[in-house]
Amino acid sequence: MNLERGQLADLILKRLNQEKEHLSKAFQESSNGIGHLYLDDLLPADIAHQIYDHFPETEKTVQKKSLREYKHVAVQMDRYHPLLEEVIYAFQDKRIVSFFKEICGIGSLIPDPNLYAGGLSIMEQHNFLNPHLDNSHDKDRNLWRVLNLLYYVSPGWTLENGGNLELWPDGLKSEQLTIVSKFNRLAVMATHQRSWHSVSKVVGENRRCCVSNYYFSEEPLLQDDSFHVTSFRGWPGQKVLDLILKADSKLRMGIRKIFSKGIRENPHVYKNKD
Repeated sequence: MNLERGQLADLILKRLNQEKEHLSKAFQESSNGIGHLYLDDLLPADIAHQIYDHFPETEKTVQKKSLREYKHVAVQMDRYHPLLEEVIYAFQDKRIVSFFKEICGIGSLIPDPNLYAGGLSIMEQHNFLNPHLDNSHDKDRNLWRVLNLLYYVSPGWTLENGGNLELWPDGLKSEQLTIVSKFNRLAVMATHQRSWHSVSKVVGENRRCCVSNYYFSEEPLLQDDSFHVTSFRGWPGQKVLDLILKADSKLRMGIRKIFSKGIRENPHVYKNKD
């Protein structure tokens, strides 16, 4: 059976509506820090397994390895199994966008067909993503990044595997909240200039596979939000690395003050021939 994005969106919306009240409450009650929610069993399990089974091998993806992060990403979706593109764009269905606009109380909400910094993410043993703030804007610096949707599809994933989403609503000197990258779980988090988050190091031998989307808005979530590049920090206890990463962020921010769109085109964009 070849599932198309409209059919997948139907299934996703049905599941979201079943938990609408709970999801709205979860986001609103956490919005003073980092608004977030998560929902298990998003799609029928057999479909979620198909999505996982069609994830590409890492040799067919882009490796991102530095002091900031270590992971593999894929955004040029026409190179991979069609189901992967269909599920990514199912999250951009106008009904699903409207659902999150309503329950998160956001005035305007706009999906990103360019998949700027979205797409597929694969993390294997020893991979990690240091605490960071996402870039505040879209690729053209016209819209504000406001929501991050993360759909996890690795069967049997547990807390002990590592590779879990960490939120730092009270800053990096306080305790983090951990959301396990559980199979068939959708996690949604607000993105603004205080939404520090990270992904713990993967310690198991399985692959953590994630389908990622960002939603943008004409206005920032916080009134005092200002433009910023993706900014990394060290985990608590990584004092030297923290100094290095803060200097790195400051340097890149200085460059963007001179070149508003950067000195090179960001390659993490889906260049769809259609």
